[in-house]
Amino acid sequence: MAFLGTINPLTILPERRLPPDSVIFGRSPKMQGVRNAIEKLKGHNLAILIQGENGTGKEVVAMLLHDRSPWAQGTFVKVSCPSIPGTLLESELFGYERGAFTGAYSTKPGRVESAHGGTLFLDEIGELDLGLQAKLLQLLQDGQFSRIGGQVDKRVDLRVICATNRKLEQEAQAGTFRRDLFYRINVAPVYLPPLRERREDIRDLAKYFLETQSAGFKCKVKPLSPGLMQILENYDWPGNIRQLENLIKRYVILGTEEAITADLMEVAANPFDVQNPASGPFSLKKLTRQAAQDCERKIILGALQTHHWNRKDTARALRIGYRTLLQKMQYAGLAKHNGHRRLDEIESQPANPETGAVCEIPPVQHAPRAPGNGNNHSNDKRHQRAIKKEHEDAEPAIQG
Repeated sequence: MAFLGTINPLTILPERRLPPDSVIFGRSPKMQGVRNAIEKLKGHNLAILIQGENGTGKEVVAMLLHDRSPWAQGTFVKVSCPSIPGTLLESELFGYERGAFTGAYSTKPGRVESAHGGTLFLDEIGELDLGLQAKLLQLLQDGQFSRIGGQVDKRVDLRVICATNRKLEQEAQAGTFRRDLFYRINVAPVYLPPLRERREDIRDLAKYFLETQSAGFKCKVKPLSPGLMQILENYDWPGNIRQLENLIKRYVILGTEEAITADLMEVAANPFDVQNPASGPFSLKKLTRQAAQDCERKIILGALQTHHWNRKDTARALRIGYRTLLQKMQYAGLAKHNGHRRLDEIESQPANPETGAVCEIPPVQHAPRAPGNGNNHSNDKRHQRAIKKEHEDAEPAIQG
């Protein structure tokens, strides 16, 4: 048959090197909960369901569970369920006997047998056909299965770990996924949060990928600038950790930050999406002012880029005065931008701790006193005496 001798996505993974725990789990509270769950589950032969969006590291967690379990001496066999149609997947998963179908010229053991004594990892189990789900349910319940065309059930001792990016509980209620199978594989659920819910780990992940990719491609690159790192931490990462890894890989190969900042800025986060502090009191006025400043800065920056940094055209497009635009650019840290500086250089400018602006507003420059005969000095003294007298007159009324 056509599938015989083809490249197989049902792979027995070779010896591999996992990232250190500090990179896998980071510092976020949600990932610390995942770490605690793995420590409790690693020694028990329970069906584990790892849930999370694409690119959150489900396969890494599955390998970690295998490496720290009593089945670590066995083989870790990964089965990518969406990669093969259900009819072909059954023969590859459970094997077949000679003569079971046209083209079966010899007996072939399946991947379930290959995982005997080790771990069977079913990636994206939600893609399995309903007919194949019934056969998998028998394996999970009894530890037995039969090859296609076989007359005898075979028994295996293995651990089964499943992963999915779908809401299987809802699909089970809707009838698109077997409810009994869902309850069987959901004995010990592990949920991996998306990268946007663990932003405090982005910096360490980016540094790790930069180090490993530089070593893999044998090239030396500069560390990520503070401005680019800030952009990475504010990005929403729809592709999660996999997207971050590929982005760093592109930076290592091309060697310039402009190669990745364009993609990040095109899908910039909502400027009104302000992250509230996790706990404790916070100032609504301060957060609102910060959101307004960030929004105004992004609008001005976008308008300047659209008009190729022609400030007069930008002012007309924004329907504000030219001087008003210059003041706002100065306040937002864009005044010294000549259209050729990189975006990370703008973002990395130190912020004003009081206002949140990117750079300090220069102090007001008082006009020099015109030379004269000293009348200006005497006028200032008379003005100061008048103010002092007003305060003296107001004191009795305040005391009363």
